Amino acid sequence: MKKIIIFIFFLNSFFQTSLRAEIVYIDINFILNTSEVGKYLNNHLQEINNKNMTIYKKKEIDLIDKEKNLIAKQNILEKSEFKKKLNNLSNEVQKYRSDRKKYLEEINQIKIKNTQKILNILNPIITEYVENNSITLVIPKKNIIVGKKNLDITEKIIILLNDKVKSIDF
Repeated sequence: MKKIIIFIFFLNSFFQTSLRAEIVYIDINFILNTSEVGKYLNNHLQEINNKNMTIYKKKEIDLIDKEKNLIAKQNILEKSEFKKKLNNLSNEVQKYRSDRKKYLEEINQIKIKNTQKILNILNPIITEYVENNSITLVIPKKNIIVGKKNLDITEKIIILLNDKVKSIDF
């Protein structure tokens, strides 16, 4: 009888330890924004954006001035001349909007492309961490409603990422 109880106790403890899964979560957006390589990418994009937005602001102010000037001359100019200048201004505005939209799409593509580069670097780091720490499952933090803080591995992954890479080529 003692042997059966010991055997059952042994089996019970064996199954409990083998069924226990280590589940953690990670905040990828936080990593992309606070890691050194993520900050490098964000700063680079911000510099490009600031430089180009200054140019676009100047163009926008110039177009507004042209519009005000044209409106002021509306009663002085002949109708055909006014329509011609109005069409030219409309074409300039259309070109401005098109150029700005194209620029914003290019910036977005640069961000997507370089974020993918960072994720490609990050994936093996997470995989290695998972294997070294016997983790069964990693869940994105955005899918977690409530979780213990000690299950969040984001800071640990940021440290590993910062050790591995500081910047990326654009």
